[in-house]
Amino acid sequence: MSLHDLLEPLLHPAFTLGSTPTSWAEVLGFVTGAVNVWLVVRQHIANWPVGIANVVLLGLIFVDGGLYADAGLQGVYVVLQVWGWWQWLYGGRGRTELVTQRTSRAEWVGLAVAGVAATALLTWMLSAWTDSTVPFWDALTTTISLAATYGQSRKLLESWWLWIAADLIYIPLYAYKHLYLTSVLYVLFLALCVAGLIAWRREWVARQAATPVPAAT
Repeated sequence: MSLHDLLEPLLHPAFTLGSTPTSWAEVLGFVTGAVNVWLVVRQHIANWPVGIANVVLLGLIFVDGGLYADAGLQGVYVVLQVWGWWQWLYGGRGRTELVTQRTSRAEWVGLAVAGVAATALLTWMLSAWTDSTVPFWDALTTTISLAATYGQSRKLLESWWLWIAADLIYIPLYAYKHLYLTSVLYVLFLALCVAGLIAWRREWVARQAATPVPAAT
């Protein structure tokens, strides 16, 4: 039995919203996605294996829905999830557990330049080589999500702002593609991202306040 044969039943309808069928992959993607973001908000290491399961499910959904850049993004996510898992465990000083930090100016510049270039390239590729009906928006959300995942892997506080920006685009985009349950999921993601931003900022401020200030010489 091939991998396709194993995964194909996940695309069968679990129930119908109005006249639109909702697949088992979308239902399970909803559950694992919500749990994943909740664990990230709590800075719990288990978010990474749950996240891997989530991106595999979302990859199936996006291929089926014609969101090819988002589908390809899920494969990149698997690699980033493994890297982020390692970073959270050993990415701190002296290979210690990583702590929340701020995004440097150089990182912002690098992310901005890479983001503009990647969005332009992906938009052209999707327009030229696929039947995507939303090439620019598919490319833009893909680029923002990759930048946000990099930030999350490094525990950069501002990664939550990138996730919030991506979610504000994803919500109407998925509704337009009739992925209604996934669109609802991203409304939940948006609320969790705001909670994550508040929680991570509170933790960062508390740690800064507890850090001794070097004596003046």
